[in-house]
Amino acid sequence: MADGKGGEALLFLTDEQLRLGIEAMFFAYRGFTADPDRILETLAYGRAHHRAIHFISRRPGTTVNNLLAILGVTKQSLNRVLRTLVADGLVESRVGSQDKRQRNLYLTDEGKALEQKLSDAQRARMRGAYRAAGPEAVAGFRQVLEAMMDPDMRRRYYAIREQGQ
Repeated sequence: MADGKGGEALLFLTDEQLRLGIEAMFFAYRGFTADPDRILETLAYGRAHHRAIHFISRRPGTTVNNLLAILGVTKQSLNRVLRTLVADGLVESRVGSQDKRQRNLYLTDEGKALEQKLSDAQRARMRGAYRAAGPEAVAGFRQVLEAMMDPDMRRRYYAIREQGQ
């Protein structure tokens, strides 16, 4: 190897290292979702509700079809979640201004407050982890996550990221 480290540079590719990475992802995801799950549980909501609230917050006025594409769920599943969120006063569904068949989704003030509470919990956890790991590790972590995405999902992620900036 050109770096003078020989095979050591590729030790992270061994089956054992990959297994450890997979297990770390499972446990990290559990931690990442634990705080919001506790909040959602008090409202009888699940992670599907959280994801819908998150992406409606990120893109106010998004259409149901766009939300379907982002979340990658069935129309039936999303409609069930949206019906609950609308009935509970967290999401407002408005008829599209240009296409009357479209439904544009917005968080109500109550929905915005819940989204803030959920994202505050996750930001606190991520901020602590990022601070502990340092900027180079954070950049590397994001690179790994992006490389793990399916190409179509990565394009959607980049599009969402661009719109959020």
